[in-house]
Amino acid sequence: MDLNDFKRFADMYKPVTSIISVEKKPGGFGDIRIVTGNDAYIDVAARFRSLGVKYDDLVEFIPNSLYDRYMQKDLHFEDFCYRCAVLGETLHTYVTPKNLPFWINVTMVPLKSDDENIGYCAYVQEYTKAPEVGKMLDVSPDVLSQVLSTCIKLRGTENFYATANEVIKDIRDLCDADHCCILLSDFKQRKCSVLCEALSDHTNLISMMNYVDDKFFDIVETWPATIEGASCCVISKPQDWKVFKKKNPVWHKSLSDAGAKSLVLYPLKNRDETVGFIWAINFNTQHTPRIIEMLNLATYFIGSEIANYQLLDKLETMSTMDMLTGVFNRNAMNRRVDEFAEDTAAARCRVGVVFADLNGLKNINDNQGHHAGDLLLQNAAKVLREQFPECEIYRVGGDEFMMITTELSQQELEQKVEKLREAAAKVDGLAFSVGICVDTVENIHRAMSDADAKMYEDKQRFYELNPELKRTDKEQ
Repeated sequence: MDLNDFKRFADMYKPVTSIISVEKKPGGFGDIRIVTGNDAYIDVAARFRSLGVKYDDLVEFIPNSLYDRYMQKDLHFEDFCYRCAVLGETLHTYVTPKNLPFWINVTMVPLKSDDENIGYCAYVQEYTKAPEVGKMLDVSPDVLSQVLSTCIKLRGTENFYATANEVIKDIRDLCDADHCCILLSDFKQRKCSVLCEALSDHTNLISMMNYVDDKFFDIVETWPATIEGASCCVISKPQDWKVFKKKNPVWHKSLSDAGAKSLVLYPLKNRDETVGFIWAINFNTQHTPRIIEMLNLATYFIGSEIANYQLLDKLETMSTMDMLTGVFNRNAMNRRVDEFAEDTAAARCRVGVVFADLNGLKNINDNQGHHAGDLLLQNAAKVLREQFPECEIYRVGGDEFMMITTELSQQELEQKVEKLREAAAKVDGLAFSVGICVDTVENIHRAMSDADAKMYEDKQRFYELNPELKRTDKEQ
């Protein structure tokens, strides 16, 4: 077929359609070119305008040009072209290009070639402004079953971390990979952490926990640029590694040193935010299209589930933590005390309660402002954490803290209180009134009442010695 024949063939398709040629080379491929396209493809500017996308750098279509004249170099796209045009595979995917507000339903069909050195395929694209569930689920039945199983596990779990480890093991098995991992990322705080990972029994690769430290985010922040213009990064052939080395030499060295031979990396997104990444290293490259199909669908749901879990976790934290001081709040204390009261198995076990009230807070608020008072509360919480690391610490009132422990005796708590007073004396304006009581778990409410009473006795002695700091009767 000549250029005109290909053009007539492309014009038979109503959706955006182009004809792609792939140069055959031993063990791989060479140049990938856009031979021609139908009118909908050639009028690329009109195509993007219809989707509300404006591009200032669109170029005029010239038949038989290298594909990267019109789009960024994309190893994933190259692999699809090679598999379709050279290996004769019919391929389908439904993806959203990075930073573009639409989804593309892609079908690639191999075409017969009269040239033994060139393979051809038709590249058919349908655009939607929002993801359509029907198109997302247009995958092979086994892939759909596997992905749905993953989603159901994550949605129904009460232990997100344990289930995530189970899911990543399933994904590793499906990819037949040496290593699979989900890494959570926070680009605002420049932090990352391993959510879950799975290693095969025979691999020499080691856990990501050995790599992820304060500096590892320097590598993570290069990943969006590496994926840019595509939905994922796929490295499955030797020539892919050469391209990848030029694009991201630092990460290339890290992967090579670790023993990576193949890689597929997907961002995990929730709306426009990247909440993490999932990857498979040394996967079965014979099944690359199927693995991509599975991960492409799975990551859409996994990203949403992670974002949902993080939101619930944040709400839980907000409901139990005191945002100013970073210790537990009164709501958390009430829950914990209820747990003690209901624990019949531990009823006769020891529990220690310490009340520590911050002296002179009102005086500082009145004379130096609430910012100074907040700083004093933060310093108080810091000192309490340092002196009572074995205890659960709660801020139960404006200037009042409570510690609970099942480990320390009355004598040990008294010794810690003395050290607390010494540490507080080294911080400007910081002083505590303290009350202690040790009793059995079944009598925790009585222990709290006794410790509170002792704390107020100690406070009365403090204000007798420091009358200038005395609060109003209402606040005592």
